Amino acid sequence: QVQLVESGGGLVQAGGSLRLSCAASGLTVSASIMGWFRQAPGTEREFVAAISWSDQNTYYSDSAKGRFTISRDNAKNTVYLQMNNLKPEDTAVYYCAASRGYRGYFSPNSYDYWGQGTQVTVSS
Repeated sequence: QVQLVESGGGLVQAGGSLRLSCAASGLTVSASIMGWFRQAPGTEREFVAAISWSDQNTYYSDSAKGRFTISRDNAKNTVYLQMNNLKPEDTAVYYCAASRGYRGYFSPNSYDYWGQGTQVTVSS
């Protein structure tokens, strides 16, 4: 049974930083495509970042580029999202997602497994 457990969310002031973690069990993150999505109230779930089997291939939304970094610790079977220079518009529930096969990176439909989400709130 695959489980993805996110942690690290919270309340932070604009300009601050947070690091989200996604601990996986039942699959190997180094053999999976791992992604981060977010969803604000009344909006659709949107792509934030993804990392492929190779650590050299990472993908970001335009809003995340230059501020967020996705990474992976294979020994801990955990994926991270380092978020810097946070803005109020980054406020959302952040979800970790995993796919065992390649069906793209940017659509929620490309992923097979999802975590429960962690709330990130950025105050102005």
